[in-house]
Amino acid sequence: MANFEIASLTATQAATEIARGALSAEEYTRACLDRIAAVEPTVQAFAHLDPEHALAQARALDERKAAGEPLGPLHGVPVAIKDIIDTSDYPTECGSAVLSGRRPFKDATVVARLRSAGAVIIGKTVTTEFAYFHPGKTHNPHDPGRTPGGSSSGSAAAVAAGMVPLAIGSQTNGSIIRPAAFCGVFAAKPTHGLVSRAGVLTLSRALDHVGPYARSVEDIALILSVIAGYDPQDPDTRPVATADFPKTAAEKWPLTPRLAFVRTPIWDKADATTRAAFEGLAERLGAACITIDLPDRFAGAWEAQRVIMAADIAHNLGAVVDKGGEAISKRLRDLVEDGRKVSASQYLRALEQGRALRAAFDDLFNECNAIVTPATRGVAPKGLDSTGDPAFCSLWTLTGLPSLNLPLLSGDDDMPLGVQLVGPVGDDARLLRTANWLVGTVGGKPSRRRAKS
Repeated sequence: MANFEIASLTATQAATEIARGALSAEEYTRACLDRIAAVEPTVQAFAHLDPEHALAQARALDERKAAGEPLGPLHGVPVAIKDIIDTSDYPTECGSAVLSGRRPFKDATVVARLRSAGAVIIGKTVTTEFAYFHPGKTHNPHDPGRTPGGSSSGSAAAVAAGMVPLAIGSQTNGSIIRPAAFCGVFAAKPTHGLVSRAGVLTLSRALDHVGPYARSVEDIALILSVIAGYDPQDPDTRPVATADFPKTAAEKWPLTPRLAFVRTPIWDKADATTRAAFEGLAERLGAACITIDLPDRFAGAWEAQRVIMAADIAHNLGAVVDKGGEAISKRLRDLVEDGRKVSASQYLRALEQGRALRAAFDDLFNECNAIVTPATRGVAPKGLDSTGDPAFCSLWTLTGLPSLNLPLLSGDDDMPLGVQLVGPVGDDARLLRTANWLVGTVGGKPSRRRAKS
C-alpha cells in the first residue's frame, strides 16, 4: 500500500493488519506522520509533536511483537491527545501561555490505558485556552476559513484531516460533540463517569467528560473498550464490569430500533437548513422514528449548566486566572467573576435540576432506544475568532447521558452537519449498536472536502 492508503486505514483495520504482520507499527506511524507533515501547515491541529519520539514508540512496539509478547487491542495505532490531558513524555500546557513549559511527571489514566493497549501517543492536540472558549490556532480541515469548534479543536481536526485514526478530547459543555460535528467525524461523549478524568484538567467534576474521536463507529467501540472502566483516582467512576463495546456495537438489532427525533426548548436556535435536514431525516426514518417536543420543564437546563460550570471553574481555576492577569482571556476572566457570584443555594439547586432532568428521561427511553437531535445549530461558522455555539450539547452534558456525533448530513456550502445520537445513562454500548444501524440505514453524506497536501 502507498503511504496515503496506509494513513487512511481505520484504527480497527490498522490494528488487524499490524497483528497479522502485514504492516508494522513503524510503517503505520510513519504514514500518519507523513500525512501530518503534508497538512499540518494548513490545519495546525498539534500543540506538541515529536516525530522521532513517535517513531521510537512504534519501533519498540514492533520489537515487542517480534519477541512474541502479547499484543494489546491498539497495538501500533497512533492516538493524539488533547493538551489538557497529562502525558509524561510531552508538555501539557492547557492552551495557555501561563502554563508554558509545564511537564507532568505521570500520564493521565486514559493515556496510561492507551499505552498499555499498545497505542502510539503521537502528540498533543490544540485546545482552546483552559478548554473554555478562547480559540487556539487550529483551522477546520474542510474550509480553513472556518472554526473547527472547541474546545477539543485539534483532536477533531486531526482525525478529520486524516492525520490520525484516533484522538482524545473532553467536554464540559459541548467540547467533544461540537468539534466533531463541525469537522465531520465520529465522536463519543460517554456516560458521565464511564471514562476516568484522573490527570485531566478539572473544570467541573459534575460536568467533565473524556471521550474519543474516530473514523467509524467500530473504532469508537474499540477505543472505548480500552479507556472505559473504574479508576479509584476518579470518584465518579464505578467498580462494575464494563460492556464489551466492540461485540455489542457489531450486533444486529433483533427488531428495528425505535428513535425519537427530539426538539428541545432551544429548537428555534437551529438555522433553517438544520431544521429542514432533521425534519427530513425523521421523515426518511418513517415508522422507526417518533417526533417529540421536550416540555417546558427542560427549559431551565441551560441556565443550570451555566451556573454549575461557572461556579466550578471559578473554584478550580480562579487562582490561576488571578495570577495570570491580562495573560488570560477576558472571556475566561469574566466567567470566573460570574462564578464567584453564584450562591451555594443556586449551585445546589442547579445540581438538583440536572439530576431531576436526567431521571425525567427514563420515561422517554421507555418509548425509544435513542434520541436523534442536532449536534449544533448549523455548520461550522466562518471565521476563527470563536468556536461556535455549544447550546445543542448543554442538556446532554448537564444530565450526563451518553451522546455520539455521526457525520451523516451536509449543510450549507456542503459542510458537515452532525447528527447527535443520545442514549440512556450507562447504555453506551447499545447506543453504538443503534448508531451502526442508523449509519447503515441512512448512509453518510459528510462533506468530501478536506485539507489538501
